[in-house]
Amino acid sequence: MPENLQKINRYTNVILPIVLVAVDYIAIVCAESLSFNFRNWYTGNTSLHISWLNFWVVFPALYLIFLNIEQLYNRRAQFWQIIQKLFITSCYAVTSIIILLYIARIAGSTSRMFIAVFWILSFILLVIFRYIVKKILEKYQLLQIPVLIIGAGKTAELLVQGIKNDAGMGYKIIGLLEDNQVEKGILENYPVLGKFSDAEQVIAKYNINHVFIAAPGLEQGKLTKLIYKVQPLVKSMGVIPNLVGVPMGGIEAESLFNEKLMLLRLKNNLAKPINRWIKTIFDYVLTIIGTIAISPILIVIALWIYKDSPGPVIFKHRRIGKNGKEFNCYKFRSMCIDAKERLEELLKTDPEAKAEWEKDFKLKNDPRITKSGAFLRKTSLDELPQIFNVLKGEMSLVGPRPIIRDEMVRYGEYINEYLMVKPGITGMWQVSGRNNTSYSQRVLLDSWYVRNWSVWLDVMLLWRTGKIVLQCKGAY
Repeated sequence: MPENLQKINRYTNVILPIVLVAVDYIAIVCAESLSFNFRNWYTGNTSLHISWLNFWVVFPALYLIFLNIEQLYNRRAQFWQIIQKLFITSCYAVTSIIILLYIARIAGSTSRMFIAVFWILSFILLVIFRYIVKKILEKYQLLQIPVLIIGAGKTAELLVQGIKNDAGMGYKIIGLLEDNQVEKGILENYPVLGKFSDAEQVIAKYNINHVFIAAPGLEQGKLTKLIYKVQPLVKSMGVIPNLVGVPMGGIEAESLFNEKLMLLRLKNNLAKPINRWIKTIFDYVLTIIGTIAISPILIVIALWIYKDSPGPVIFKHRRIGKNGKEFNCYKFRSMCIDAKERLEELLKTDPEAKAEWEKDFKLKNDPRITKSGAFLRKTSLDELPQIFNVLKGEMSLVGPRPIIRDEMVRYGEYINEYLMVKPGITGMWQVSGRNNTSYSQRVLLDSWYVRNWSVWLDVMLLWRTGKIVLQCKGAY
């Protein structure tokens, strides 16, 4: 890294909050201006007046206060968590503005449409402006926090992947410490600066202030000794415990001071009836709106399938739903009408195809797929009719992958989590490589989702699904 960038990055904790405050202020003022002009255009009434003080100072200041309360200027987080906090901030700030207008007795002269549009646009623009700034800083390696990772195993690889793939983190990995050989993969791109025992010398040599310890397999005594050795030398230190895959959403940490222990309270979010009701309402609202919006696309695809291959447009397949109840899962037909017979013949004559089918119940080069079906599968558009399963209450927008009865045995001890909820059109497995993930990974992802569910997790998975579908990754 050039020396001037190193100097700038040393003051990241001072400069970055100033940059973000300026960006947020611009986003809020832009939202005010757009809302003001939209209201005047839509109503044809230009009598609305907002004082200079409120427009440029009071309204933005309320937003900035709540943004600071939500720690959006002094904490690093994944971007989906930042989005969640920005939404909460927008709600609090607009509520405060309404209260202030009533206190000042000027609510009657302020347009409700302006306030409503301002609330929506402020949230959207804050997200967009933040994302753009984060990406620009990431591209030019500006205001990134240099971090040393102690460990170079699978856990460290997942950590590095999370840092690289998320715009909100803002860390620059300068190197690794590892006692063993670094396996091939993403970690090969980073220098190994020494062994665990070299931590003190490496931290001093490279002037490191931030460290992540990602060595959950390290013996407890050695890990404790390493933590006590490193902690006094740096400003912040993160430790990844041996809890990979354990449900951590909504976790509560409690210290047992005298015993020097930490107690983690884990929740099973979708085991609560209220959360399942919230999820159902979320599904119906989005599905009704989405069905109306994409109805022209559904008609065009149906006509294409009808012309491309004889047979019904919709394919029904029996899948396992909530509480083990079977239902007809709808898809656009992507195979020829005698697909079952062709599959049986193929499995009898092709041992490789039989082994592939028994492994994942899928074939990468499936001869039964039609011309239109190949495109629909590649883009995942064949799954659009499942919105009608959602409307019928058989499926959810987001959830575990719908499976057939023969697959239930593969879920083993995790089958109860699967049967607790409705299967989803999309879910953790779709955004984690889809058909490129192993079956055991899919099972763990489904279980993790059920235990860690939140509305914001669903929003994030729907957003990431859209990106992956557009990239046509992992589908066949």
